[in-house]
Amino acid sequence: MLVFVAAERRELEALLAHVEKVEQADWPLDFARVGWLQGARIAMVANGPGPKLAGAAVDIVREREQMNGLISTGFCGGLDPALEVGDIFVATEVVGCGAARVPVVSRPFKMGRLLSIDRVVCSASEKTHLRKCGASAVEMEAAAVASRAQEWNLPFYAVRIVTDTYGETFPLDFNHMRSTDGRFSRGRILRAALRNPLAVFPALIKIDKTTKRAARALGDFLADSRF
Repeated sequence: MLVFVAAERRELEALLAHVEKVEQADWPLDFARVGWLQGARIAMVANGPGPKLAGAAVDIVREREQMNGLISTGFCGGLDPALEVGDIFVATEVVGCGAARVPVVSRPFKMGRLLSIDRVVCSASEKTHLRKCGASAVEMEAAAVASRAQEWNLPFYAVRIVTDTYGETFPLDFNHMRSTDGRFSRGRILRAALRNPLAVFPALIKIDKTTKRAARALGDFLADSRF
């Protein structure tokens, strides 16, 4: 079974449209579906942002299924100024975790090193600092998935789509919007937005539209890829 691991359900829903014989998996995760893609049985799971929750998701699947590959997927931020919103980014390496495989696909994509850390990179200045490590993009879950793939001797891929660029700063520090278990709190986001609604709400609406378009493009790319 190939296992696609994301932080949020919305990062997988467009892929779900390409999957046949979909069933809900009775697993203790935020989102879990199994089905068939290109003749292969797959699982799609999401359990929240960050390495702890992503790692727990992979562990739960392994307890129940025989896995033959792990794909970390979802949104990412650009550290390389050449990356634009909507670019598919395929990691050749996760910093500190070793090499990643590249899927076979006819669609265009960008490649580079991926930095995976347990925080949202919210400002252009922080992206400039992180770029010094040589990574082209940053996200929050791939390291946990990659380390398990390495431990279990499984093929590992990291396929992401850029939703914020090198020079972009978010309207909120989303690290303060996470609950004690690491998930994003909608209530905290709403309360923070209400403190400065004229500036924050339009920016949040823009982010929502961007991520919806990105999710569709990512789903199409994953469905056309051979892992």
